[in-house]
Amino acid sequence: MYVSITPKEREEMLAVIGVSSFDELVGQVPAKFLRPDIKFHQAHNEPELMARLEKLAADNKKLLCFAGGGAYDHFVPAAVRYLASKGEFVTAYTPYQAEASQGTLQAIYEYQSSICALLGMDVSNASVYDGATALVEAVGASMRLTGRKNVVVPQALHPHYLQALKTYYAADPDFKVTVVPCPNGLMNPAAYEAALKDAACAVLAVPNFYGCIENVHDLSAKAAKAGALVVAAVNPVSLGVLAAPGEYGADFAIAEGQPLGNPLHYGGPYLGIFACKKAHMRQIPGRICGITKDADGKRAFVLTLQAREQHIRREKAASNICSNEALCALTATIHLAMLGPEGLREAAELNVERAHVAAEKLAALPGFSLRFKQPFFNEFVLKCPGPAKKLRDAALQDAILAGIPLEGELSDCLLLCCTEQRTGKDIDLLCSVLRKHANVR
Repeated sequence: MYVSITPKEREEMLAVIGVSSFDELVGQVPAKFLRPDIKFHQAHNEPELMARLEKLAADNKKLLCFAGGGAYDHFVPAAVRYLASKGEFVTAYTPYQAEASQGTLQAIYEYQSSICALLGMDVSNASVYDGATALVEAVGASMRLTGRKNVVVPQALHPHYLQALKTYYAADPDFKVTVVPCPNGLMNPAAYEAALKDAACAVLAVPNFYGCIENVHDLSAKAAKAGALVVAAVNPVSLGVLAAPGEYGADFAIAEGQPLGNPLHYGGPYLGIFACKKAHMRQIPGRICGITKDADGKRAFVLTLQAREQHIRREKAASNICSNEALCALTATIHLAMLGPEGLREAAELNVERAHVAAEKLAALPGFSLRFKQPFFNEFVLKCPGPAKKLRDAALQDAILAGIPLEGELSDCLLLCCTEQRTGKDIDLLCSVLRKHANVR
């Protein structure tokens, strides 16, 4: 809430700084900047405005999407969009007055319960901003719990996640990120074990940025032996067919929740999923919704363990996060409820099937091959005959977004993704277009 100052308060403030009026205060600002003559377009009535917007929308070019890299083109049922758009729910905030917001708090409680079941973890918060934020917060919790400042990450961690991690803790001179090379798509075993010495945590990306799937049970056991905590960064849809983080002993599990019913939305807003073991729950960032009984013995939803939060103990808070992505979390909850365990498994199996069909067909094209011979979920790296960026740009002429061109020593590679949205006809069209532009240089 904003409460403006009174005329008397304004006079007192001006007197303190030694000016008689607001105009005198801004007197050094040229009039052309202070009060510019803004040329607005002529006003439109509703039909004219709709025609104008339709004309602008016609300039958009719809592409067949084979890109992933953290944002995925999944099917979103109309019922998910409808229910999540109900006016009672349209807010990004967890309410401070629990007694007046039981419906919203119940939805958040259902979200937390769904996430714990999905990830095999004990406790979930009400969400954070996105997957990168969730990872950063899990690493911060690991450092507080262990008293160590070395964080082990794979070379194949999403580059945006790595950049967020370095940015968050740049001011800490003791903070260190040890990047384990992934020459064959997976972490080098010897380098991984060596990096675990005095590590606060090991980040396991499952699948990793290249789409490859690590032997997480083995990696988790080695981290625990070295006294490091395990942070699992997962694709939530992949858990329809892959082991949940709780099954291989992860201390923290984080994910980007966009694939759970949230559209691509030009890159956001997205949903940071964060869950952990019960032993670590006082290190959780942000809001946690709990359930109790009111004075009349009736069920009531509340915000609990608030002493962790910055609005209670700012200097000792587990995190500076004071908001979340409640509407995106609601969307994910509705989506998971509509799918159910069997639906999630079927969706995951479709992703696996379509991606493997595409990989096989593309690798059979002259000059193309799979860069890594590892198990994968719905993404894989395709080695191309020439520069991947030029090939991707050429494919745009045929209305196909042919993945993400990688950089450095992988500059001749495309990171491609196939979700359940891509049909056999779509895959054949991609093969045809890449074959046509294979010699672009």
